[in-house]
Amino acid sequence: MGTATLDGVTVADLTRYLPGPFASRELRRLGARVVKVEPPGGDPVEATAPGWYAALNEGKERITWDARAEPPPAAVTEADVVLEGFRPGVFERLGIDLRPEAILCSITGYGASGRHAHEAGHDLNYLGYAGVLADTAPALPPVQVADLCAGAQAAVIEVLAALLDRSRTGRGGRVVVSMTLGAHRFAAHRLRGEPLPRLLTGGAACYRIYETADGRYLTVAALEPKFWACLCELLDRPELVDRAFEPRLTELEELFRTRTLADWLELLEGRDTCVGPVLTLEEAAAELAELDRDEAQPAAGAEHEAEGGEDEHGQDEPGDEKRAAHDGRSFGDGA
Repeated sequence: MGTATLDGVTVADLTRYLPGPFASRELRRLGARVVKVEPPGGDPVEATAPGWYAALNEGKERITWDARAEPPPAAVTEADVVLEGFRPGVFERLGIDLRPEAILCSITGYGASGRHAHEAGHDLNYLGYAGVLADTAPALPPVQVADLCAGAQAAVIEVLAALLDRSRTGRGGRVVVSMTLGAHRFAAHRLRGEPLPRLLTGGAACYRIYETADGRYLTVAALEPKFWACLCELLDRPELVDRAFEPRLTELEELFRTRTLADWLELLEGRDTCVGPVLTLEEAAAELAELDRDEAQPAAGAEHEAEGGEDEHGQDEPGDEKRAAHDGRSFGDGA
C-alpha cells in the first residue's frame, strides 16, 4: 500500500492532546489532507510538550475556530472525515451540519453511554478500567496503549472501514471508539483460560527481561521449545532446557549479569533464540530509520518471501509436526 492511498480525502481534526492528533497523523501518512482545527487557545500540548506537538502535527494545515462566536468553518462542514474527542453530547451542541457522505469519528474514553461516559480520564484510567494493569500494577506501562492503540489506531481502522463502505454505498455515518473497551479487547481472550498463570506478564522464565553486566537489559521471548533449546545450547546450560516455564530461574539471571549487553548480542542475536536488546528511543530510531523509510515500498516478490522453511518470524509452515512442547505446553510459533 502506497503513501497516497487516501489522496483526495480531507480530514478535519477537532481533537487535542494525543489520541486524535496521532490518528490524523496516520491518516495523513496514508495520503489524506488533514486540517487541524483548534480553539483560540490552541492545543495545550503545544505549550506543555512542543516537541510532541510538532511530531504529531507536522504537515497538517492549521486553522483556529472560536466555536462560541463563529460559524463552523468550511474545512469542517465540507470534510470527508471529522475526528472529535469531546465528551458525549458536546459535538452535537456545536451545531455542525456535516455532509451526508461525511464520516464522523468520535474518540471517547469510556464510550458514548454508560456510567463513566461523561467522566474525565486519561490513558492510565482507561487501562485500569479495562483490566489490563492487574498483572503488573503498580508498575506503569511504558507506552500509552489505550490512547495510541485502543484509541488512535482503532480510530484509523474504523475510518478506513467507513471510507470503504462509503465507496460502495455513497453514505457516511458515525463511528464511536471507546479507549477503555478497545484496551479490554486486547486481553479479553484471556478470560477463556490461561495456559500458564501470567504467561506473558512475568510468569515464565522463558519470557522475561534480564539485566546484563552493564546495567542494560535483554529481552528473552523463547516460548517455543526449539528457540529455548537453542538458547540453552548457546548458553551452555543444557540443564535448563526442561525448565522454561518455571516462574523464575535465578541461575539464568545470574548468568546474564556476567556479560555486557553487547557481548550477549554478539553471541545470541540472529541465532534463532528470540533474544534481543532493550534499546533506548534514540537507539531504536537509528536502528529503524531505514525500515521507516522503506515500509511503504514492498520489495518485488515480497509476497513469496515466506515460501518454504520458516518466515521472518520463525513460524513453521502449516503441517510441520516437528514441534514439541515443554511439559506438554506449546504457545505458538514465534509470530
